[in-house]
Formats: sequence, structure tokens, C-alpha cells
Amino acid sequence: MSELDLNDVAVFVRVVERAGFAKAARELGVPTSTLSRAVARLESATGTRLVHRNTRNVSPTSEGQSFYAEVAPAVLALRNAARGVEGSEKEPRGRLRISAPNDIGATVVAALVTAYTERYPQVEVAVELSQRTVNLVQEGYDLALRISAKLDDSSLVARKAGELEAELYASPGYLSRWGVPASIGALPEHRCVLFRPDDGAATWRLQGPEGLVEQRVHGRIGGDDFLFVRAAALNGAGIALLPRMVAADDVAGGRLVRVLPQYAVRGSILYVVYAAARSVPAKIAAFRDLVLSSCAITGASSGVPPARPSQRPAPERAARPRGKRG
Repeated sequence: MSELDLNDVAVFVRVVERAGFAKAARELGVPTSTLSRAVARLESATGTRLVHRNTRNVSPTSEGQSFYAEVAPAVLALRNAARGVEGSEKEPRGRLRISAPNDIGATVVAALVTAYTERYPQVEVAVELSQRTVNLVQEGYDLALRISAKLDDSSLVARKAGELEAELYASPGYLSRWGVPASIGALPEHRCVLFRPDDGAATWRLQGPEGLVEQRVHGRIGGDDFLFVRAAALNGAGIALLPRMVAADDVAGGRLVRVLPQYAVRGSILYVVYAAARSVPAKIAAFRDLVLSSCAITGASSGVPPARPSQRPAPERAARPRGKRG
């Protein structure tokens, strides 16, 4: 028998208690399909069919009944322990461990974490930056920011924070020396700093007044990290296509200037990802709400709204959004 997932065991107990997936799903605030998959994984791990499924209800098999009798007391004890902790944690406190992509770590994440720790002085925040999609539960993360809603783990929730627009930027020094492009068609005449170029070139697909425009550009400098591309642009290397959140502080400080402001790239979405639960811990809910409110006001830029978010989270209704890159 393979190692059991304790979350799947807890789901199985709740399904048996409520004699069905639908009622258990409503109580937990997750889709019915999430619970069905959890029980199926548990059956696969134990090598035993644990429940009978029909259109009206779910009942345990004889093996499932025996398994339930063994594990239900332990699950109940864990629930009681969790309620005790939850009752004392109305104010966010403890250690919050966050995973985020490198590209937004030094900009939007740093601003959000600074605002968060100022509002909640009893929380210590540890941010780990990586392009890798971490396993939140197994690796001990409380929350992740991702440019994707693709969830391989059905025990997670992904909340859409905002759309990440990318725009064209260059330093004042570059524009003073080489001039400002008057149109998209003038870009090939300029030096460009490219994100993940293909043999020194890239195709920028920009939405503008006339709709979608594709322009092939070339550049002698390229990188696979937006922070590198931003740094090169700051140093006058050329025009760069950057997410607004990455360039926002430099634009506000006059270090970068938006080029051809009527054009932008749209499509990527920022998500807040965390473990599904009927009651989300206060420290996680507070940071989630800060991200959601910040992106709602600023359009996923690096600004942080001054309003204090609610410390007591609303119940989750964890529908899984669709998305790209994980």
C-alpha cells in the first residue's frame, strides 16, 4: 500500500459522515469533483474500493466501513485541535511562507510584503523566489503567487488577482540618444532588449487602436528573467517589453519611460494559490486579501492600497479557474 494522503483521508471521513459528495462539498466550500478525486486517490492508495457510488447517495463498502471506524476518531481529534488554534488566531500571527516567481519578487511582492508586515506586526514573512512550481503542502508553503491557474493538486484553490499587461519601456538616456519610435513599424530600427529571444529575435504581439499587431524585432541582448531585461533597459540597452508591475516603480521614479503607450500585450493572469479549507488561517487570508485588493485597484501593478483588509475571511467558494503556465 502506498503512503496515504491525510487530506484524502479527512475527505473520505467527511463524505461518509454526510452520506454523499454534494453535501460534504458544500460544507468544505470546494467542488464536488475535488472530493470525488480525493476518494478515488485514497482507493488507489489502499488498493481497495471504499465507497459505493450512485446518483442519490454514497455509502461505504464493508472495507470502507472498517477503514472509517479506524480513522474517524483520529480525524475528529485533528479537527478539534484545529478549532482550538483557529479560535485563538483572529489576528494574523506566526510565520507566513510564500513562493513567488523571480520576475515579480523584487517589485510587486516586496511592496506587498512590506505593507503586510506593517499592518500585521505579529507575522514573520519568508519569501522564496523561483520559477519552479512548488508543491505547497509537501514543501510547507502557506501561499504562492503564480502566473497560472493550472492545478495538479485538487486540494488547492487559485484566486485570480489581476491581468498582467506588458508594455514597451526604455530609459530616458536611450530615447535621448536614439529617438522615440513614432510607430510600431519603427521598432525594427531600434535596439531592443528581448525576453527569451529566438536566435536574437522575437515577435511582439501588441493590442492597439487597430487591434492585434505583430512586429518582429531584433536585439543583441536577451534574457530569461524579466528583472534582467528591466535592468538592461534601465542601463540604456534598448526598448524592452515588460510587465507593468515590473516597470511601475521605475516609471514613477522617471527611470523608465513608456514607449508607444497606445500599445500593450494582454493575457497573462496573476493568481493567489493556497490550500483549500473551510476556514483559511488568518495570516493566509489577510495576505490573500491584500493581493486581491491591490490588484483590483492598480490593475496588477506594484502599488498597494492603503485600506486595511478584513482580518476575518469570507467562506471560500473554490471554483478552479483555467490558466496557462504553472
